[in-house]
This record gives sequence, C-alpha cells and structure tokens, in this order.
Amino acid sequence: MPDALFAHPRLAPLYDAFDGDRDDLAAYVAIAGELGADRVLDVGCGTGGLAILLADAGRTVVGVDPAQASLDVARSKDPAGRITWVHGDARRSAVPAGFDLAVMTGNVAQVFLTDDDWARTLGNVHAALRPGGHLVFETRRPERRAWQEWAADTAPVTLDVPGIGPVERRMEVTDVSLPLVSFRYTYRFPADGAVLTSDSTLRFRDRDEVEESLAEGGYRVLDVRQAPDRPGREFVFIAERS
Repeated sequence: MPDALFAHPRLAPLYDAFDGDRDDLAAYVAIAGELGADRVLDVGCGTGGLAILLADAGRTVVGVDPAQASLDVARSKDPAGRITWVHGDARRSAVPAGFDLAVMTGNVAQVFLTDDDWARTLGNVHAALRPGGHLVFETRRPERRAWQEWAADTAPVTLDVPGIGPVERRMEVTDVSLPLVSFRYTYRFPADGAVLTSDSTLRFRDRDEVEESLAEGGYRVLDVRQAPDRPGREFVFIAERS
C-alpha cells in the first residue's frame, strides 16, 4: 500500500508545496533527449512533475503510480490530457510496452524493500522497454548516511498552501535497521485542528548491489552519474535493456 503522504486525499495535494521544487527534473528531461527517447514510462510518477515536463518537451508519456490520490493531482495539472495516467503497482502489474525509456525519480527505486519486489519491478520495466531501451533512476548513497541529517533536522516547517491554508509538517526518523530506514511525517492543519501522519521506509542499496541487480534483471549499465542537484549524495544509473 502506498504511503499516506501519496495516497491520502488530504496529503497528496500537499506534495508539490513541500517537495515539488526539484532541481533534478530538468536533468531527466535532458537525458531523455540525449538518449533520443520518444516514448517514456514514468514509474512512480506521483503528482506528475516530471511527466508534464517530458510532455512539454514533446515526448509521449505514460505515468504509472499506485497512489490514486497522487494521480488525481497529476491529472488536474494535465487538463489537455496529453499524458496517459495509469493506476498500478510496478511490482505486481504489467505496464504498457514498447517504451524507449523508463524513469524512476524522487528515489522511487528505494521504496522496493525486498529483493523480490525490486527484481519484479526491474522485470516488469524490462518487459515494458523495447529492445535497446533504457532505464534511468537515482538512489541515495548509503555511505553518506542521509538519515543522520534527517534525524538532526526536526524543526517543523509551516507553509501557506494555496487552496488549503497553513499546514505544519514535521519529520522524525523512527528506525534505522540498515539497509532499511524508517521515518514519519506529521502534518497539522491549524484551520480545523486535524493531525495526520505518514510512515515511510526506504532501502539503501550500495552501488555494487544495484549494478548486480541490474545485470541479473537483463540490463547493461552504461553509466553511473552524480545527481546534478545533490552531487556526492546520489547515484544516477543509466542502463540499457540487453
């Protein structure tokens, strides 16, 4: 089941306000151009930020996400219906085929906690790509221990969200049992006193583990780059369906 942050109808509309200003998205649009990709599959598309930029650049885009509330937000930003939005889980359901490129951004690759879930996801994406198609995604480097920074920064952030009003968000790390790290967001709505929480767990895989899983899944790693917005903190993998 998707985290409440993405699946709850009151929380999904907050994502763009708190986390939507992402400097990495332009780099993914550029990579799509670099690879000559016309048809792009956005796995874990969320509220559609990257999918919309790709469509703006002339790509044919399908966005897949297991959180209906996030897809509802995405559709509201795509009134012309340029993008095909699919409610589905890449671990468990087949996705459309014939894509030149599949992307997973926002550290979507880290939400697959077990080896089986990750392998099934890679397998379904592999089936969705045309021969010679590419998979591009990023993942945080475990040696940078990002969770320590998260644990040290517990101050609440309050934003005045258009159409919603003031919302306070606080993050706390709830468990570190490597390679898994769990954390909780708490949202407070002063207007009506509501308090909602969202619990998440991410898996931190090192570079060798990721490369091995890609090889086992039928991919050839072409390049491993630094994340443009977080150099030294994340790897961006560019792999080809072999």
